[in-house]
Amino acid sequence: MKLRFISRELWRSLKYLSLLFLALFITILLAGNPSSAIAQQPFQEIRGVWMTTNDNDILSDRPKLQEAVSQLAQLNFNTVYPVVWNSGYVLYESAVAQRTGIQPFVNKGLQGQDTLAELVDQAHHQGLLTIPWFEFGFMTPPTSELALNHPSWITQRPNGSKTWIGAAGEVVWLNPFHPDVQQFITDLVLEVVTQYNVDGIQFDDHTSLPYEFGYDRYTLALYKRETGRNAPANPRNPEWVRWRANKITAFMTQLNEAVKKKKPNAIFSVAPNPYDVAYKTYLQDWLAWVRQGIVDELIVQVYRPDLPSFLGQITRPEIQEAQQKIPTGVGVLTGLRNKPVPMQLIQSKVHSARDRGLGVTFFYYESLWDDAPEPIAERQSNFQSLFNVPAERLAMR
Repeated sequence: MKLRFISRELWRSLKYLSLLFLALFITILLAGNPSSAIAQQPFQEIRGVWMTTNDNDILSDRPKLQEAVSQLAQLNFNTVYPVVWNSGYVLYESAVAQRTGIQPFVNKGLQGQDTLAELVDQAHHQGLLTIPWFEFGFMTPPTSELALNHPSWITQRPNGSKTWIGAAGEVVWLNPFHPDVQQFITDLVLEVVTQYNVDGIQFDDHTSLPYEFGYDRYTLALYKRETGRNAPANPRNPEWVRWRANKITAFMTQLNEAVKKKKPNAIFSVAPNPYDVAYKTYLQDWLAWVRQGIVDELIVQVYRPDLPSFLGQITRPEIQEAQQKIPTGVGVLTGLRNKPVPMQLIQSKVHSARDRGLGVTFFYYESLWDDAPEPIAERQSNFQSLFNVPAERLAMR
């Protein structure tokens, strides 16, 4: 009897100790892995980079492109977002653009290749997803063929002014409520999705409209017809803001349905500003898009100049809500022309994002290491330490 009692107690003690050691082992393992927080959410980690028109010399030259994609793969990136719509021009061969009176911005690569098709092939060969990026959304320069050929597509402020100054310089805004504009953007998007073996399509903060616009003849008539009232003179009127934001949401819903009909597994990605700015300033209610299930991936552009302000944005409840539903990341600025960003700040932001279960996408490729304050080898080594193990993203195609 006594021996049996001791054996039972000993067995219980051993069981308790084994569970304790197991918990301790897991804790140590996770603490030593910078991507440990990713285990808190079930989605694949986003490790991406935007490729802009500044990177065109790389995109158009096959050897440079091969080297760039290979380097990204070696550093355990998993997604590239190449620009295909910028300044009123497409950066691939587009029958849709030509029918609209727009000449192609890029005809062929230096070796005669289709540059977007070449990037898709190279990226897939190296295990990276390719999600083309409609950078300019509804923006276009006032001197572009698009603006000059289709003046009725341009919206305006209450005082009749049409131009707007932003990071991209002077632009005008296509009216996102006009059916011809909606059809044009839809046709461009479907052309990319069907003509190329891409993994999805991405829209950013310019698939929107600054709050002071929408006072063109077409939109005012539409609002009067639907509400029975004249549009408020105050562009910040809450009902007027909501009506216009809902119209953009309705268009994005239709666009999502059109993309999924052509390519059901295409990733419908959005990369907006933080929500408060996106909605109040640009009528872009991306949180509603997430809640309505029309977004497959969210990357919030958090280009803050210091870590405290960066942390203040990535801990917002809207981001926390989104990351419970879909793969979610943040945009991290790695530098601009004549405005490099030190690697130490980049590392701090990446660690902060990943500690909270968020992926990252960098803006933009050339500033990763080619145009940076530190030597190329040092920058690449630092990125290698950030992503020291692979994080494969499975293609939906």
